[in-house]
Amino acid sequence: MARFEFRLPDIGEGIAEAEVVAWHVRPGDHVAEDQPVADMMTDKATVEMESPVAGKVIEIAGEVGDKIAIGSTLLVIETEAAQANASAPSEPPVAAPEPLTAPAPTPAPTPTPYVPAPHPEATEIAVPHPSAQALASPAVRARARDLGIDLAQVKARDGGRIRHADLDAYLTYHGHQGYAATAPVRADEEVRVVGLRRRIAENMAASKRHIPHFSYVEEIDVTALEAMRADLNAHRGSRPKLTLLPLLIVAICKALPEFPMLNARYDDEAGVVTRHGAVHLGMATQTPGGLMVPVIRDAQDKNLWQLAAEISRLAEAARNGTAKSEELSGSTITVTSLGPLGGVAHTPVINRPEVAIIGPNRIIERPMFVPDGMGGERIEKRKLMNLSISCDHRVVDGWDAASFVQAVKRLIETPVLLLAD
Repeated sequence: MARFEFRLPDIGEGIAEAEVVAWHVRPGDHVAEDQPVADMMTDKATVEMESPVAGKVIEIAGEVGDKIAIGSTLLVIETEAAQANASAPSEPPVAAPEPLTAPAPTPAPTPTPYVPAPHPEATEIAVPHPSAQALASPAVRARARDLGIDLAQVKARDGGRIRHADLDAYLTYHGHQGYAATAPVRADEEVRVVGLRRRIAENMAASKRHIPHFSYVEEIDVTALEAMRADLNAHRGSRPKLTLLPLLIVAICKALPEFPMLNARYDDEAGVVTRHGAVHLGMATQTPGGLMVPVIRDAQDKNLWQLAAEISRLAEAARNGTAKSEELSGSTITVTSLGPLGGVAHTPVINRPEVAIIGPNRIIERPMFVPDGMGGERIEKRKLMNLSISCDHRVVDGWDAASFVQAVKRLIETPVLLLAD
């Protein structure tokens, strides 16, 4: 028998370390060649590590949440000497190595910020497959059964086999929700904040700590906009269905040229604000693992139908874990929405280092006084929506934010202007 040290390979350009977000093996387990052993998260992606040899796991490097340096030993496997030598000629077995210890924690890389999800019509959730057909190991099935989780409600991150990390993500964001009403009350549970959830926490804290936020809310009459949207959808043919979001994005892109201070990123360490000409619009999206912000590149050059298609594509890529790193970074301004749960108003947290974030709220119907065409007024049922914006007061004045929202309001309340060149 021999000891094989599986060292963490370079899993991303410029990556110095990765965080353990899930172990699929423990000391004493037997592993096959190419069997998944751990999920490692960098600042760009989560990568599943597979064992290069078969054998018995005798040591692992730390616990979930620990940071492992590239090139450091991830785990040690006891294997046949011939196989170990063939698999790792540059790693001869040693007689009695020191016990494996996890590297000291280091500050996590600056995370990609996350904010609430966009309108649900733009990000429809796929219907899960029946639990009888769910791909999962016996250990995962047993754990799900003990927890009372229906595997049909759990989405595999890679679209294939459900793993322990997928159960962890489900527990983190669903808790008791979705369990049968007759299920017993679970005991209190401590959930370690690691991986994507830790990045969200760190980024939100940094955004509130460094940015002096202020928010502004305006009421907008969307009656005409909703009527136009219904007409467009009725004649869309094979084109994607329009939600409110593409229309709002067009209004934002048309208004921004007069307010360049809003389409900007602020490097507070260098003391430099970069005002961008193109609108790379971040779109907050709820995923099984947490909130992510895929980016619509050059949104100002896309029409309503192109925006609708891109919204759907990016949202699905974010949810199933196939979004590329360049699709999750570089936004210059962000839109966030809670859809029908949007409430009366909200004060979104800025997607640092951007300086503004815009959030539509729930559309409601209320009676309003409107001109009757004869110099008087009449009461009429109208569709109304509040539009929220949060800005970085270091670089955006309240007058600028309010003026920008008023410009967006004029476009939305006269929606034909959204289709004009």
